[in-house]
Amino acid sequence: MPNFLPIVALLCNALIWGLSWWPLRLMQGTGLHPLWATALMFTMITAVLVLVRPQAALGMARTPSLWLLVLVAGLTNICFNWAITVGDVVRVVILFYLMPAWSILLAWRFLGERPTAGALGRLLLAFGGVVLVLWPADGDLGHFTRGFSLADALALMGGFMFAATNVALRRLRDEPTQARVLAMFAGGALMGLAVAAGGTSLGAVPALPDAAPAWIVPVVLWGTALMLANWALQFGATRLPAGTTALVMLCEVLFASGSSVLAGAAQPSASTWAGGALIISVSLLAALPSRR
Repeated sequence: MPNFLPIVALLCNALIWGLSWWPLRLMQGTGLHPLWATALMFTMITAVLVLVRPQAALGMARTPSLWLLVLVAGLTNICFNWAITVGDVVRVVILFYLMPAWSILLAWRFLGERPTAGALGRLLLAFGGVVLVLWPADGDLGHFTRGFSLADALALMGGFMFAATNVALRRLRDEPTQARVLAMFAGGALMGLAVAAGGTSLGAVPALPDAAPAWIVPVVLWGTALMLANWALQFGATRLPAGTTALVMLCEVLFASGSSVLAGAAQPSASTWAGGALIISVSLLAALPSRR
């Protein structure tokens, strides 16, 4: 099979996730909070997967360890979708892609993979990038934490949970693939519903609005797009080296940054771009050894 087909599939996945800020903000404009949007889209996807692959649901129900994947994958999607809806898209995506640095720490703690000197160097580089991204516009160190927003916290937590998802997938690599995929989507559904309902009961999240085509249609359409993105990822990632997959997936940062800047949804500063360059370089350095 020509290599360009798997690469096109991965680019399709990166494009869908890179543009996801737009439909989520569109839904929010109709009164649908991103937590409810996430819960509804992933519930729809989970229902489709259960109907198409009922054995995956049985496998998930019989494997308690998969519920860890449900938790971390669900929190990943909650944090990312909420962050890109309420924050500067470029800043959010850059902070989210601190994930390779978190992976080094989590793999050390839970998989016993002692980091090499190069890995520790990448770790320092990544956290140096975070300092630049969060650097106050006026350069006053006393204001360093003042500009730290909810979106920043969600982006950092989302990246950490994404790294935890990758570690969990490696620990669960012997489980059936379909059961793992279902667990990840079920996480978005269950955790999304739990957090959205909890936030609504506390008055922190608006209630689910009355049914209306203005938000139902985008939920169905973008939920379908996310299913396509998952299929594209499965198709491409299983046919290419892991390093190549990681490099292609970095295009998500380009798609998200370019589209949001053109649409006026992001106004990144020079320090944000500089910090982003450091953080993305960590992803590149992490991918290149496995590619070789």
